[in-house]
Amino acid sequence: MLRWKNWASLLFWLALCLGAGALGSLVTMDSIKTWYPALHKPVWTPPAWLFGPVWTTLYLMMAVAAQRITLRANRRLPLALFGLQLALNAAWSPVFFGAHQVGGALVILTALCLTLLATTITFFRRDAFAGALLVPYLTWCIFAGTLNLAIWRLNP
Repeated sequence: MLRWKNWASLLFWLALCLGAGALGSLVTMDSIKTWYPALHKPVWTPPAWLFGPVWTTLYLMMAVAAQRITLRANRRLPLALFGLQLALNAAWSPVFFGAHQVGGALVILTALCLTLLATTITFFRRDAFAGALLVPYLTWCIFAGTLNLAIWRLNP
């Protein structure tokens, strides 16, 4: 059973992760209707409706993973990496959808994937379940990076 301190920690991480996602979606809303549909995209691009549920699920998993690490010893490095990857995550949408800088967004996404890989490894070392919770997120980010690269190539 979670104690009040643990619930407060979970609520903090939920607010932080879902807040990062909400900020990204604010920037995305206009471009998803106008600019993004006009881009050339590979045939394997997921439908637009899929991104919201996937990201919401990933943000929830990220929050639970971070909360579990909060309860562990030696948490400074894993949580610092987590904060860095979350900042990179939040930076991607304004660059891709807000500034329409597909190449710049690819640079951010590459840094995000590398930081997230390091985060996942450090989480696994402290709590295997917390690390496992980040694996779908890492997989999705690698997929998103591949999609971002394909869009960049198709839209010189």
